[in-house]
Amino acid sequence: MEGDLPAPLADARVAVVTGGNKGIGLEVCRQLAGSGVTVVLTARDEARGAEAADQLRATTGLSAVLFHQLDITDAPSVARLAGFLKAQFGKLDILVNNAAIGAVEYAHDPDYCSVTSNEKEKLSGMDRDQRLGWLWENCRETYDTAEKGLRTNYYGTKQVTQALLPLLQASHDGRIVNVSSDFSQLRLFRNEELKRELNDIDSLTQERLDDLLGMFLRDFEAGAVETRGWPMYFSAYKVAKAAMNAYSRVLAREHPELRVNCVHPGYVKTDMTIHSGLLTVQEGGNRVAMVALLPSGGPTGAFFEDFKESSFV
Repeated sequence: MEGDLPAPLADARVAVVTGGNKGIGLEVCRQLAGSGVTVVLTARDEARGAEAADQLRATTGLSAVLFHQLDITDAPSVARLAGFLKAQFGKLDILVNNAAIGAVEYAHDPDYCSVTSNEKEKLSGMDRDQRLGWLWENCRETYDTAEKGLRTNYYGTKQVTQALLPLLQASHDGRIVNVSSDFSQLRLFRNEELKRELNDIDSLTQERLDDLLGMFLRDFEAGAVETRGWPMYFSAYKVAKAAMNAYSRVLAREHPELRVNCVHPGYVKTDMTIHSGLLTVQEGGNRVAMVALLPSGGPTGAFFEDFKESSFV
């Protein structure tokens, strides 16, 4: 599964991509490997992940792609990855936190994109807002999906980051790229106090983020999302990504030796969007890979959209 690297690759930059077996994650693996980076493609499902890495090597001729199983919500799985990286490389140069879930129940099976030809034709005539409306009509939020969404999209991402932090610090140019969304922007919060607190990076702490996420889940369970001013529609996804943005900025403040940035890949045709997006995975992957490959000494604590720095708000 893991194997030994060919000697010429031993000194190359090393990247980990979570959720790398399909969609944006797989494309980021392809682009990083094509740029001379040794890529550890990770996936929760071992068979699917190993197959994706094999296909990537076969179709691109890029030998610098390894596979390692990773469930970002499972502490032992995260620890095994950290141990492998330490033993194999002794460092990590790039961490791309891509693994995420939609935090909703789908009317269609997102793994197989069970959308009818009539629906595909209907989508082709829609603009972005209309497509998002169609997506929402084909989803349902429950307390269980909301809780799982926060556990994966925020706490899972944080767990991987914290476990791999020492290896990133062992690099001379460690960088973290958190795949975010324009759904994470604070303009979607209607509670001004929440917006101010999430944007007050000088005072915000990881402990306070935990408090706010607990508050969100309690409000969700009580049916008070709208009255308390949390984002509507895909609420848990938006809140988790906003919290991840805030965590990224706190981390950038606490670790100035690292580059920690967030990137919106765009509205991409992936399983998570039931392929309702406007961009291809190649286009979305371009946006993520660009941030991962920024020149040394570049920005940190920033949000990127359409290949340029944008606003968290």
